[in-house]
Amino acid sequence: MRYLPTTPREQKDMLATIGVSSIEDLLVRVPAKARLSRPLALPPALAEMDLVRHLRAMAAKNADADSTVCFLGAGSYDHDTPSPINHLVLRGEFFTAYTPYQPEASQGTLRTIYEYQTMIAELYGMDVANASMYDGASSLAEAALMAHAVTGRTDFVLARGVNPLYRRVVATYVDGPGLKLREAAAPDGIADPDAVRKLVGGKTAAVIVQSPNFYGCLENVRALAEIAHAAGALLIVAADPINLGVLEAPGNLGADIVVGEGQGLGVPMSFGGPNLGVFAARKELVRRIPGRLVGATVDLEGARGFVLTLQTREQHIRRAKATSNICTNVALCALMATIYLSTVGKQGLVRVGALSTAKAHYAAERLTKIPGVSLRFPAPFFKEFLLKLPKSPERVVAKLAKQGILAGVPLRDHDRTLRDCLLVAVTEKRTREEIDRFVLALEQAVA
Repeated sequence: MRYLPTTPREQKDMLATIGVSSIEDLLVRVPAKARLSRPLALPPALAEMDLVRHLRAMAAKNADADSTVCFLGAGSYDHDTPSPINHLVLRGEFFTAYTPYQPEASQGTLRTIYEYQTMIAELYGMDVANASMYDGASSLAEAALMAHAVTGRTDFVLARGVNPLYRRVVATYVDGPGLKLREAAAPDGIADPDAVRKLVGGKTAAVIVQSPNFYGCLENVRALAEIAHAAGALLIVAADPINLGVLEAPGNLGADIVVGEGQGLGVPMSFGGPNLGVFAARKELVRRIPGRLVGATVDLEGARGFVLTLQTREQHIRRAKATSNICTNVALCALMATIYLSTVGKQGLVRVGALSTAKAHYAAERLTKIPGVSLRFPAPFFKEFLLKLPKSPERVVAKLAKQGILAGVPLRDHDRTLRDCLLVAVTEKRTREEIDRFVLALEQAVA
């Protein structure tokens, strides 16, 4: 089957079919000044060795987490990736696998997804987890639609501390069905329970909070759960699973649905993706969970096996009654997370969290001794914190980048009221020497 016309006659027939006489007629809406009036200045073709050398030289112009000291965060973190991950995920049976519709031919993939679900459910303190979503933002948006479907209510109370990119995605998702978002302010870096209580009412489907939140601060999840449940609403918590070796599981604090970004679980930052959306819920809500789940069963001979189950998706039997139109998952990234958790183990995960928070607090203590630099919020934080700077964060970041330090994320584009702030993340990978170097460079940049 051919998709493009290949001869002048075929091209002419195609143009006639759509009612134009030439290619120029198709471009009439494009302003002349936006159209190139000369041939593309493409260099001649290169031999393979020369081309590889050229591409490597171009790639070397990018700053990456391996060649710099990375204090970036805001949802994507420079955590360590154990070497077994790449050795295993690059195996052909995993790397080329697609949806395991035929269980008899997909037991390996199904088993890894089942183990992933089990680990995530345990980390989150929930009963069941799905086979992963696209990323943290889509997971949170799907959780909001799920809460609407469960409660039949139309309003959401969204804490200001939720990642602003997540908030935008949620707003896009709920706009279609005409659902309303009410934002709970976070004047001190976390949601004020009294302010949330005033916003919650009989139409509230869920209270949505992130902890640690976008600013790195720890929210009072238990108090927000009590407020939500008292009004008959659900509590949705966005939580980074890699932090839960140290922090209490959201399910143990009263959450009904827990979502998050699983990138830190062995998935490289990769210049922004692909990421891993994590989704878990209480068992009472299992039939409303979006996407797919893998379940364990036995065959006719009693041997244990794994299958896709509860697939209330739009391309399956439920059709228009599907819980969601999300139709796939990032199984390779979920496999990375499974291998990561299996490799580091329980004590390793605790160690990652303990080192991250200890190093973050050391960095914050050193950085706030610089004249004019202070913590923006007084609330307790975990591995990420917000600095208020006496000079433009964008200029500071540009200066430090030239010294091989990715200093953090300026927040002007996310929140104009925080235009003088820099969001800094410190993971277990950062050394004392790197932190001290960062402190010295920042001190010189703001002097």
